[in-house]
Amino acid sequence: MVDFTLFWDIGLIIVAATCLAYVARIFKQPLVLAYMAAGILLGPIGFGLIEERGVIEILSEFGIAFLLFIVGLELDLRRLKDIGMVSTVTAIVKSVFLFFLAFNVAGFFGFPTIEAIYLGLVVSFSSTMVVIKLLSDKGELDTLHGRMVLGILLTEDVIAILVLSILSVPGVMNLETALVSLLEGVGLFSIAILLSRFILPPVFKFVAKSQELLFLTALSICFLFSWLAYISGFSVAIGAFIAGVAVATFPYNLEIISRIHSLRDFFATLFFVSLGMEIMVTNVSTLLMPLLVLTLLILAVKPLLMIYTISTFGYSSRPAFLTSISLAQISEFSMIIALTGLRLGHISPEVFSMTALLALITITVTSYFIKFDNQLYVKLNQFLILFEKFGRRKAKVFESNSYPSNEHIIVIGAHRMGYNVIKTLLELDERFLVVDFNPEIIKSLLDQGIHAVYGDVGDVEILKRIRLDRADVVISTVANEEDSMLLIEETKKLNPHALVFVTVETLDQALQLYDMGADYVFFPRMLSGEKASELLKKSMRNTRDVILLKGDHIKSLEFIKEEELLDRYEPSFLKSLEHKFDGRHKGRSVKDL
Repeated sequence: MVDFTLFWDIGLIIVAATCLAYVARIFKQPLVLAYMAAGILLGPIGFGLIEERGVIEILSEFGIAFLLFIVGLELDLRRLKDIGMVSTVTAIVKSVFLFFLAFNVAGFFGFPTIEAIYLGLVVSFSSTMVVIKLLSDKGELDTLHGRMVLGILLTEDVIAILVLSILSVPGVMNLETALVSLLEGVGLFSIAILLSRFILPPVFKFVAKSQELLFLTALSICFLFSWLAYISGFSVAIGAFIAGVAVATFPYNLEIISRIHSLRDFFATLFFVSLGMEIMVTNVSTLLMPLLVLTLLILAVKPLLMIYTISTFGYSSRPAFLTSISLAQISEFSMIIALTGLRLGHISPEVFSMTALLALITITVTSYFIKFDNQLYVKLNQFLILFEKFGRRKAKVFESNSYPSNEHIIVIGAHRMGYNVIKTLLELDERFLVVDFNPEIIKSLLDQGIHAVYGDVGDVEILKRIRLDRADVVISTVANEEDSMLLIEETKKLNPHALVFVTVETLDQALQLYDMGADYVFFPRMLSGEKASELLKKSMRNTRDVILLKGDHIKSLEFIKEEELLDRYEPSFLKSLEHKFDGRHKGRSVKDL
């Protein structure tokens, strides 16, 4: 009879993670926390439903291997084009400084030298998987601070792989074994380069017509390099990472990533659940003080060090702050390093459990750091400006040399709806200034001779620089309630006669921003970018028309909210509603329906 123990354990893990993920979603909390909580509940310190340590190790090994394969697959050096120097220097300075600081802290608390080395390494790195997922969910990977984060993480991943290649070799660590290990690692990379240049191209060209074959070929390469790494004495995770790097050079990597996306999510869930299951309470209480101190190093010292380093390159406090708080956690590489040390007998189970607790605490806190990053920046802005004084050289400036004169229009957000608004303003030959937090978009606009500045509408300093007091129309296509409220408040304070158009995602937000003083609120679920542009053409500088539109729009939104039409009707109804909406400037409203 087939033993269904493993099948049962994996099923139990998925069901528990799913149930807790529902709870996290209801309370608008990061799903990563739900997965870890599921592991704690199922593991030894919870209900003990999964007691087989071999199962936990298998899940961790599979999860880590596939996750690092995808990290290598998504490796794109072009992302470092504009911020390569600051990212590389920040990663190296932060990693080295934190290593020695944590090493000395561990030594102070009486840890043996070998365990102090591991704890120093654990604290040094930040989580690629967690941070990219959180920033991706917020749509901030293409911002300046998002690119800095990617560059820093990329540099750290390379350092971590080198460290793992040394630690994975059994035996006593010394200079000779370290050099041999590095040479073997270089050998694996060399094999990957040779395969990707001479053997894999015709293979991928042959299988590219079949998505299934493409997917299976990519997975086969992952397992092949994991096997090569294993027989060379390395972790299978290192082989998976190298396999990802080898495949990333092909034009088919985006298709492979899309196919592996669901697999990644599945193993990411297993990884975080298994991380929670690894936590043991036995004797960890004796490690409470070092745990607290190391947590403080990660959550406070690490961000401050990065803010200072980034500021020395001349970048303003906002991108420096947003970058630093995004990286205030330990990495999945930290867990792999600790797991390697545990299996080689370099660290005790208690130290490994402390590492798992560090991951749980810091990833949890960082999830909230990223979720409320703008609010934190506003509260700490006055203190953070002090770091700008450390700048030794000017950062690359993404803005026009001059701005339009009086009676100009400010457009905030150039993506999607903003693109249609810009096209409309160009057709009308209007004078306008574009503000966006994507450096690539700003450079493209500058190349076209359009006045543009890099910045975030949530940054008070940016709002001062773009001279809201001189604008007669301000249009924001950024659907962020807090940013829109700040924009309305600052604009009406500096320039009461200016018309302010903002964008929202929900009906309640639209009504609230009207109460705040918005002259018109774009609601993308009812109004497309093209329709918004047509509306602007008809009423942009005519205050009377805007007032009429505003009144009709508020009545329409209140009617929709009362009847809950957005939740009860099909998209076809919304299309008819949008068609009707086009006629509101003629005095009609949704109530006419």
